[in-house]
Amino acid sequence: MIHPSAIIHPKAQLDEGVRVGAYSIIDEQVTIGKDTVIGDHVKISGKTTIGQRNKIYSFAALGGDPQDKKYRGENTALEIGHDNVIREFCTFNIGTIDDGGVTRLGNHNWIMAYVHLAHDCQVGNHTTFANNASLAGHVHVGDWAILAGFSGVHQFCRVGAHSFIGISAVVTQDVPPFVTVAGNPTSPHGINSEGLKRRGYSSEEIMAIKRAYRKLYRSSLSLDEAKNDIQEIVSDYPKVQLFLDFLLQPSPRGIMR
Repeated sequence: MIHPSAIIHPKAQLDEGVRVGAYSIIDEQVTIGKDTVIGDHVKISGKTTIGQRNKIYSFAALGGDPQDKKYRGENTALEIGHDNVIREFCTFNIGTIDDGGVTRLGNHNWIMAYVHLAHDCQVGNHTTFANNASLAGHVHVGDWAILAGFSGVHQFCRVGAHSFIGISAVVTQDVPPFVTVAGNPTSPHGINSEGLKRRGYSSEEIMAIKRAYRKLYRSSLSLDEAKNDIQEIVSDYPKVQLFLDFLLQPSPRGIMR
């Protein structure tokens, strides 16, 4: 299960069923869960914990130092959950002491080639990152979000659950749940209706989310006025609460409008 050319530090912890390909390097503080597959030429360093049944392809570099000039070698971490696919040449950095010290990737994520997760990013479950999608530091991404190829997210931004970031889009402010953004400059273009259908949202729930979207983006209401009107929609359609809760949270970068 371990190729003879792989270099595994004797203190690294590998659970049963872990496979490690040729010329891969696994450092001292790494823990890898049951039945995870590490491809050829993979480097896993830092204080990195990887869960069960992940598949990590060739030339990925996970757990490297953050690309932050303030970093001074603090013992921060990278945590990867279960059942993720991480394709070739991905780079995930450990966190910094400025923001909890941990970069996290949840479960059941589909991460394509050349994706970069910078320090202190928090990525949920069931997300899709297409080729060359990149997150700057401290970005939060909700469950089921999709980032198309070559898209980028500015540091400290939030990307809401079920949202869709279009190809080559540059996100510099928060994208609420369910919203599709695209173009250059990037702007909102409705909600991710097709994704919601696939996840079991009813036509009535999707229409209610569209109403909330129009309150925020297609009316002359201020942000506070839109929040009040959306609250009325929530009383009849609880799934809109996700949209409202996002708007009510503090936002260092502001909401994209």
